[in-house]
Amino acid sequence: MAEYPEGLPIGDGWVPTAAEPVVFPYDGSEIGRAPVGTPELATRAIDEAVAVFKQVAALPSRTRRTLLNDVAAALGARRSEFEQLLVLETGKPLVDCRVEVARTIVTWQAAAEEVSRLHGETVPLDLLPSGDGLVGFWKRKPIGVVVGIAGFNYPLLLASHKIAPAIAAGCPVVVKPAPQTPLATLWLVHLVRSLTDVPAMVQLVTGDAAVGSALVTDRRVGAVSFTGSALVGHRIARDAAPTKTLLELGSNAALVVAEDADLDAAADAVLRGGFYASGQACISVQRVLVVDAVAEEFTERVLARLGEVVTGDPRDEKTRVSALIDPGSTKRVQEWVDKATAAGARLAGGGVDGTVVRPAVLLDVPDGLECWDEEIFGPVVCIRRVAGVDDAFDAVNASRYGLHASVFSTSLKTAFRALDELDVGGVVVNEVPGFRSDTMPYGGVKDSGIGREGPRFAVEELTVTRMAVLRP
Repeated sequence: MAEYPEGLPIGDGWVPTAAEPVVFPYDGSEIGRAPVGTPELATRAIDEAVAVFKQVAALPSRTRRTLLNDVAAALGARRSEFEQLLVLETGKPLVDCRVEVARTIVTWQAAAEEVSRLHGETVPLDLLPSGDGLVGFWKRKPIGVVVGIAGFNYPLLLASHKIAPAIAAGCPVVVKPAPQTPLATLWLVHLVRSLTDVPAMVQLVTGDAAVGSALVTDRRVGAVSFTGSALVGHRIARDAAPTKTLLELGSNAALVVAEDADLDAAADAVLRGGFYASGQACISVQRVLVVDAVAEEFTERVLARLGEVVTGDPRDEKTRVSALIDPGSTKRVQEWVDKATAAGARLAGGGVDGTVVRPAVLLDVPDGLECWDEEIFGPVVCIRRVAGVDDAFDAVNASRYGLHASVFSTSLKTAFRALDELDVGGVVVNEVPGFRSDTMPYGGVKDSGIGREGPRFAVEELTVTRMAVLRP
């Protein structure tokens, strides 16, 4: 299991602090204790990061690339242990935790490759007479200290999408994991620090919103990268201004089923994409818009297979839906479903079974209800009939969110219309909207955020161009 010193990794060592229990969401049992940070420790971590910034920025490319590859190898060597730890602290099914660790390793490997691509180019200054005789080129420089704040649903992966690109860019980074899920990230940070001669380049501070506020409002920070809810992300953007903020926020991802869709493939996508990670994923299927001509047949296929989604103990390899992160989340999801049914929506499946919200399909949810307008973040899928693809696309775009959407159709015309017309960060054709490769640009529009993750794109976000103009 996880191996790291007591306290918080701040500066070159580990600072003693109070600890509190971390519990297994499935049964509430204590699985370990985690250090609790304070605003004062957050400021101390920024102090230490500022102190090593020049040293980190000056590290040779080969040193940063080697470190990133070494971390990937260290994660691979302890893969199974990380998987088991993630199951216990997130309550997420084992199958999803295995995917998370695999994606995490790829993220570190991809970040290592990006180190060799940090270069600029020349600029033709003599397009104007004033530039005659001048030589111009630009290069990329580290933006400064990076603060990375990760969500609870994929704690190891989300933290890695902050830490690995920061190292690749030459930036010290202070990461704050979600209070519910700090353990895997603590272990990751320990691994990184044990593999470098500059341990203060990666630090971790746990704690509540006050700790987060101390980090994001510190004017010495070059960039803040946050993954979490739109409500919190918007507040961070306001509080951090004018510091650069990268926000990967929530969504209510839509899946459009056109009249010419492969209905079996679309139904399978709803069952796979709506309930993985117990629905606690910002690009899980939440809204399904089905063209009237095939709506009845499609809905029957989904409902006929709903019982295939196994619920129970997340440690069981067959489980696909288990407990949500905490009782408050479970209560909220049930309340939203109750509001929808009270307003006329029809419920197939669902309901709370112990600590687990069983997979649910809601039919004909009206606008103006949380289940349709907001991010459920639970195992609930809403299906609505629409007259045609035009109405489906309008409904997708009517949302205040815009992260990913998918379209099922055998028509290239429909596919390319979706690419052109859907107001989202990513359009997926004939696959779940939850598809994400960790090397692609990932992020949203509107209330789903700003900026892009994926090592190549995050490194660009965490560096600034520096123009050079020389008269030989």
